[in-house]
Amino acid sequence: MSSAGGGRKKKGGHEEHEEHVNHERWLVSYADMLTLLFVLFVVLFSMSSVDQKKFAELAAGLSEGFGASSAAFQGNISTLDGAGQSTNVVPIDPGTNPGDGSGGTEGMTKEQQKAVERALQAASRKKASEDAKAATAEAENLKKVENKLADALKKNKLLGQVKFTIDQRGLVVTIVTNEVVFAGNRADLQAGGRKILDTIAPTLAKLPNNIEVDGNTNQLKATTTYYPSGWELSAARASTTVRYLIAHGLAKNRMSAVGFSDTKPLIDPKDPRAVTMNRRVDVVVLTTLKADQASLLPSAAGDDAKLHTGETSAEAASAAKTGEPTTDSNSEPATGATTHD
Repeated sequence: MSSAGGGRKKKGGHEEHEEHVNHERWLVSYADMLTLLFVLFVVLFSMSSVDQKKFAELAAGLSEGFGASSAAFQGNISTLDGAGQSTNVVPIDPGTNPGDGSGGTEGMTKEQQKAVERALQAASRKKASEDAKAATAEAENLKKVENKLADALKKNKLLGQVKFTIDQRGLVVTIVTNEVVFAGNRADLQAGGRKILDTIAPTLAKLPNNIEVDGNTNQLKATTTYYPSGWELSAARASTTVRYLIAHGLAKNRMSAVGFSDTKPLIDPKDPRAVTMNRRVDVVVLTTLKADQASLLPSAAGDDAKLHTGETSAEAASAAKTGEPTTDSNSEPATGATTHD
C-alpha cells in the first residue's frame, strides 16, 4: 500500500527506493541515427555514376592495404538514365588480384577489361596519328628551309659544295670541307668557307629554330699537327663556324658547337669518297618537335631523309607539278683524296 508521499514500504516498515535511471540510453538512438545515415549514403552512392576504373583501383588498394580479399567489394553498380531509372547494372568481378600486372583493371569483368583495352588502343592510335601529322608538317617546313638555302647557294654557284638530309634532329646542311672551308689540320675558315656561310647565314638568322654545328674529321690516321687529336680539331672547327655565324646575325643563345672527331662518318669509310666527304661541318636546323614526334621525321621526309643535293624553290614547284624529283648534275663535290683531316 502506497504512503501519502507516493513511496512504497517493505515489510518491516522500511521505505523502498526508486529504480536506478539509465543515463546512457541516448547512445542507442544516436547509433540508430548514424546507421540510418550510413544506409542513406550507401543508397545514394549506388544510384550515382561511378568511375569503374577508379572504383577498381580503390578496391584493389584497400584489399592490398588491409590484406582482405577483393571479393569484399563485389556488388552491383548502377547508373541513372534521364528518367531516374536504374540502368546498366554492372557486377564487379573479383577475379583478378591486386598487383598481378593486369594494368589497373583489377575487379573488372573480362568485358570491362576488353573495353578498357580498346579505349587505350584507340587513344594510342589517335596519338600516333597526331604524331605522324606533326612530323609530316615539320618535314614540309624543313624542306621549305632547304629550298630557301638552295636558292641562295645556287645564286652564288655554291650548291655543289653543300648537301642536305633530314633526320630526327631536323634539317642537316652538310658542308664538305675539302680544302674549301678549312685547310688540312687547321680550324681557320678559308675564303671558300666564309663565302658559303655568308650565303646561308641570312636565311638561318630568320628562323626560330636553334642551330647546332657539328665538326667531323675523316678516318685517316694522319697526325694532327696543331691539335692533340681529331676531337680537338673537330670541336675547334665547329666553334669557329659558330662564332662566324654569330658575327653574321645569328643569336648567340640559339647556337651550339659539337665535335665528333671521326665517330660519325657520313658514308662508309671504305668508300673512296669518304676521305673528303667525312671531313665536313654539319649545320643542323634543330626541330621544335617533341622527341617521340621527331623520331618520325626521317620516315615523314621520305627521299629527303637521304643525303641529297639541295632543291631550289623553282625546282620544288616544278617537281610538284610533274611528280618527279629534280637533280643537279653539277652537285657532286670534289672527290680528290687528301692525306690529312
